[in-house]
Amino acid sequence: MRRLKRHATRYGLTILTDDKMKVLGTTGGHQIRDETFKILYGNVPKPFSASLDEIEAWLDANTAAQE
Repeated sequence: MRRLKRHATRYGLTILTDDKMKVLGTTGGHQIRDETFKILYGNVPKPFSASLDEIEAWLDANTAAQE
């Protein structure tokens, strides 16, 4: 998780985790947002619906062109 957050920060992105779901005993989902607080990934079909594997794949696909 920390590695993904550092990777996202290099491109001005933030990974959000649904802490409420963790309190309820289920795994918290994730979202990616940009500097303008717009959610870019993880909000369809419902908020915080992306897994860490999906977040990693999205970051790899969408930041590769910028490296």
